[in-house]
Amino acid sequence: MKILITGARGRLGAELRRQLGDFAVGVDLPEFDLTDPDSVGQKIREVHPEIVINAAAYTQVDRAEEESFRCHVVNVTGVENLTEVCRELDIPLLQMSTDYVFCGNEPLGRPWRETDVPLPQGVYAVSKFHAERIVASWRKHFIVRTCGLYGHLGETARQSFTHKMLSFAARRKELRVVDDQICTPSYVPDVAKAIRFLLATRTYGLYHVVSGGQTTWYGFAKELCRQAEIDAEVIPISSAEYGGPAPRPRHSPLDTTRFHSLPRVPEIPHWKDALSRFLVEERAAVSRAVHR
Repeated sequence: MKILITGARGRLGAELRRQLGDFAVGVDLPEFDLTDPDSVGQKIREVHPEIVINAAAYTQVDRAEEESFRCHVVNVTGVENLTEVCRELDIPLLQMSTDYVFCGNEPLGRPWRETDVPLPQGVYAVSKFHAERIVASWRKHFIVRTCGLYGHLGETARQSFTHKMLSFAARRKELRVVDDQICTPSYVPDVAKAIRFLLATRTYGLYHVVSGGQTTWYGFAKELCRQAEIDAEVIPISSAEYGGPAPRPRHSPLDTTRFHSLPRVPEIPHWKDALSRFLVEERAAVSRAVHR
């Protein structure tokens, strides 16, 4: 089996390549341009994969407010290109999406289910929701919504929240972190494992895949400092104090019942457990780099 992974140098794409091993064929810029229909068609026909995973996206949420055209071209037009070729060649397509599609929804007092109607706000969120609708037009599709992905850096990935907090905490005694956005930061290796499982089921559709439990970014940062034994004061602030041009979801925990109802499904660990494993693996990576 060959599985084509777009965005293969990013955080999730790189982890999928690692877990899938010889099954994976990774593509990314500059040799593969999602926004160029000729490039997309040529590469997919050349590889002739059994499945395509789209882990490529424009994810700079705030910058998207100024670069709306670029965001739309990558997240919408690029997905149109992929979907058209996959439909033509009868290849299943897995599209990554986000909790940001619920940015404008009023909280219901429970995590969001796949049957809840999203109300995206902001250029990035709207582009990702449009991408979902495009992919859903092809019968053989998976759409995986997740939240706050963190993990080890890919070749082209920007720093995740965890890396930023560790870096800031090493230089400062005080961290100011938003405490009114409820979500579930999710560890990339766990999400990648869940994706591998979904691909094997061929049970197409929309799934929410996040770590267990929920917290705020303040709660996540405080637990990160506790587990990492970092002596920094974590101070809660509001979204208004943080600022930022793009709207953020205030309440975006995702209900994973549909995913966990599948037979022999792997359990996704709680976010605190995932954070602990991230720190262990991060220390090991630093140690390996030092002793090279």
